[in-house]
Amino acid sequence: MKYTCTLIAVRNIEKAKQFYHDVLGLEILADFGANVTLTGGIALQTADTWKGFIHKQDEEIVFGNNACELYFEEEDMDGFIAKLNFMKSIEYVHPLFEHSWGQRVVRFYDLDKHIIEVGENIIMVVRRFINTGLSIEETATRMDVPVDYVRSCLT
Repeated sequence: MKYTCTLIAVRNIEKAKQFYHDVLGLEILADFGANVTLTGGIALQTADTWKGFIHKQDEEIVFGNNACELYFEEEDMDGFIAKLNFMKSIEYVHPLFEHSWGQRVVRFYDLDKHIIEVGENIIMVVRRFINTGLSIEETATRMDVPVDYVRSCLT
């Protein structure tokens, strides 16, 4: 068996395609109308067809349940945040913040209230700490990871 992708139900497939392209840079791999496969292992399915597939009524399809998220990593976190700040329609779960290990993340909703998390690529976190003058050992301590892990991020 092989995991293929995550499928999410959307109310408006055209607006969803545009959102995932404009905000996250995902491209369409296949477009079958009610089902669209995007780069990154995500498929969009119209809510109307989805409810038929799983034999549910409208009221049983719950958007905005805050129980899962789509996770992405970004190398240029500052650039991505600037892009998000320019997009007035973004509804944030929370603004950019830094985890205790140093990774910066932001969470926001897509048009159907699915949570999207964009985290700073961990190699970039290591490089950011090294570039601020921390040693490899200090970076490992700051991030609570082994020294060998920090070294592996620098090669």
